[in-house]
Amino acid sequence: MTETTKEIFEKYQVRKTKKQRTAFIEYVKQISDRYGYDFKIEKGSFGAKNIVIGNPDKAKVLYTAHYDTCARLPFPNFITPKNFFVYLMYQLLVVAGFVVCSLAVGIALTVILMLCNMNADFATDTGMDFAFIVYLILLFLMILGPANKHTANDNTSGVTTLLDIMTNLPEDLKDKVAFVFFDLEEAGLIGSSSFASKHKNIKKSSLVLNFDCVSDGETMLFALKRTTRKYADILDKAFVSTPDVTVDIAKSAFYPSDNAVFEGGIGVSALKKSKFFGVLYMDRIHTKRDVIYREQNIEFLKNGAIRLAQML
Repeated sequence: MTETTKEIFEKYQVRKTKKQRTAFIEYVKQISDRYGYDFKIEKGSFGAKNIVIGNPDKAKVLYTAHYDTCARLPFPNFITPKNFFVYLMYQLLVVAGFVVCSLAVGIALTVILMLCNMNADFATDTGMDFAFIVYLILLFLMILGPANKHTANDNTSGVTTLLDIMTNLPEDLKDKVAFVFFDLEEAGLIGSSSFASKHKNIKKSSLVLNFDCVSDGETMLFALKRTTRKYADILDKAFVSTPDVTVDIAKSAFYPSDNAVFEGGIGVSALKKSKFFGVLYMDRIHTKRDVIYREQNIEFLKNGAIRLAQML
C-alpha cells in the first residue's frame, strides 16, 4: 500500500459525519498542496462539498470518485452492470422485503388493538398508518442510517485511486487532468449533480472517468453508453489486461453512480464473475464484509489513467 492509502484506511476510512468529511477534506488539501495542485471546495445542494483539484474546465479528462460513506445494511447492494434485468429484480426484491416487513408490523399492531377491544376501523387505520411509518423509517436508515465502518471497496478504493494518480502524475500532464471527489453520492448523486449544474460544458462534452468500487473483483469494467462509445478504442489502448486484471470495455452497460450525470461519463468498477452463466456482479458493499482491497487493481488503474492522459 502507498503511504496515502495507509493513512486513509487508518484515519479516514469512514467519511459520513460533518466532522469526518471535514477531516478528510483537510487531508486531501495537504496532499494537493504538497504536489502543487490547485485546490478548492465547491458547495452544492443539501450541504454537499465537492473537492476539486486542478482546473476541470480546461482539463482533457476528469478523474472522479465519491468520498461519502454509505449506511450500514444487513444485506449487500447487489449490482450486475451488464444484466439490468437481474439488477432490477434484486432492487424490487429489496423493496418487496421492506413492504412485507412494514405490513407485518402494521397487521400485528392492528390485531393487538382489536384484542384490546378497539374499534375495527380505528385499529385497521392505525395499523396501516404505522406500517407506512415503518416503511419510511427503513428507507431512511438505508440512506442516512449509521455509517458502514468497512468501506474498502465502496468507496475507499475510488478515493485512493484518485490520490495515487494525483501523486504519480507527471508534471507535464497536470494541465490535462482534473480530479473531483464528489460528496453525497449515496444520498442520490447530489454532489455530482450540483457540480454538473455549475459546469454545463463539462456535463455535455468532457470525458469523465468515475472510479466507484474498484478493489473487489478481477474484471475491471468500463461501462459505456451511447454518448461514450467513441472512447472505446483509446480506453482499450490505455487500459490493457494483465495476468491480475481483465479489462471489459462494455459498449452497453448500466452502472448506477456519478458517471450517469455526465454525457461523457464512464463508470469504472471491479466485478467478479459467477461460475454459472459468467454473470459479472458486485456484492459485499454496504455491509461489514466490504473489506477486500486488491492493491493490484489500484496500481492497474493508476498506470492506465496516466497513459490515457498522455494519449489525449
